[in-house]
Amino acid sequence: MSCQRQDSVRQPSGYVNGNTIDRTGRLISCSQGDRQVIRTEYDGTRTVLASHLDGRRLNSPNDVVERSDGSIWFTDPPYGITSSYEGHAAEQEIDGCHVYRIAPDGAVTVVADDFIRPNGLAFSRDESQLYVADTPGKHIRRFDVDGEKLTGGEVFAPCEGGMFDGIRLDSTGRVWAATHEGVHCFDPDGTLIGKLLLPDVVSNLTFGGPKGNRLFITATTSVWSWLSNVQGAQR
Repeated sequence: MSCQRQDSVRQPSGYVNGNTIDRTGRLISCSQGDRQVIRTEYDGTRTVLASHLDGRRLNSPNDVVERSDGSIWFTDPPYGITSSYEGHAAEQEIDGCHVYRIAPDGAVTVVADDFIRPNGLAFSRDESQLYVADTPGKHIRRFDVDGEKLTGGEVFAPCEGGMFDGIRLDSTGRVWAATHEGVHCFDPDGTLIGKLLLPDVVSNLTFGGPKGNRLFITATTSVWSWLSNVQGAQR
């Protein structure tokens, strides 16, 4: 049996949670421990994209997506500061757990402020809608994207297997969501059409591979890969 070396991108990670790759191939990460959204440049150096709002430290950025206009959208629940399990215990400086937008010029603004603890988020294929999971609320909400702002925000689907975490969309508009019992798949109208049951609590997922049709799933003690007959919404 042969062994293959696995190189570390970052160690220690800073309790990094959600990641995404921008359209030029750079890694953008939510560092719960450092309470920042950071970008890893081509030479390995890091650029802090967001760390404060009006002089107050963010809670602990959790998940992140990029829009084609170069803006970065992320969620900021307090999981990294409520204890030292997922970060470093600290006082919450911001009154609430919000969804944020980082403009291409670096300006950080709140785009949704009525969540309990927002978690996973994902754009539809045409970027006209943004889906956001509210973990304690046990549901996913759907917003219309109006330039730099969000409107709407109705409940798209409730969770029937614990709570939601990360979410992604496929090329047909279906929503794939991480849950305590595995992955749930919803039609664009919010109907639950299937479950991929796993022995671990699932935290996040994304589509990848050469054709964008391989679903990668992170769970409590394992990483799973599942070849599907659809592609992810973002290519």
